[in-house]
Amino acid sequence: MHKLGLIGGLSWTSTARYYEIINQTVHRTKGGQNSAPLLIESLNFAEVARCATQDDWDCASGQLIGAAQRLEQAGAKCLLICANSMHRIYEQVQAAVEVPILHIADLVGQKMKAEGVEKAALIGTGNVMKEKFYRQRLVGHGISLLPADMDLADRIDRIVYDELAVGKVSRESERFMKSEMTDIAKEDVQAVVLACTELEMIVDVKANVLPIYDCTSIHAKAGAAFILSE
Repeated sequence: MHKLGLIGGLSWTSTARYYEIINQTVHRTKGGQNSAPLLIESLNFAEVARCATQDDWDCASGQLIGAAQRLEQAGAKCLLICANSMHRIYEQVQAAVEVPILHIADLVGQKMKAEGVEKAALIGTGNVMKEKFYRQRLVGHGISLLPADMDLADRIDRIVYDELAVGKVSRESERFMKSEMTDIAKEDVQAVVLACTELEMIVDVKANVLPIYDCTSIHAKAGAAFILSE
């Protein structure tokens, strides 16, 4: 099996989910006591989030580039950035290493295109919903997206950074997201893109009217596929 590197801690709660999905996938394929050969560079989320909050993306890219280079030097043959929002600096990080970094939005877009989805709602933190870096990747795969809901983006930011990133799951936030998903289902869309690695903690991706493309699961399974590739 090939060794995969994870740039995690963005937050630790979602990184733990990546670890779980990747190992479950490898075990289902290989059986026995097999588990995934992984290297994890778990960053201090407080420091990275501070950079992003202050819109200092050079600061954030410096931290992720350092992590990527350390993983490459330690023997990782492919990398995942375990956060949708940090793909804003994907190009800078990829340029700093020789090994490939699997882009989360490209993987999601490819899957949606293959399954015939043309119209979707993009749900995530503020920079994912509002900025072009993520939306353009999906549009490049032929996906038309609803305009960003600014109020929803702001509310998700509070839920993610104040609750989910520190392992807190509240019934209020679960109810809020369920209500939002019900409202989105009334729009002219075929699916929802759950473009935040923590939202899976409060959104039941299997119990909604519309299909939900859970970016965490899609990204992690692609990492597992690399590990298992010939």
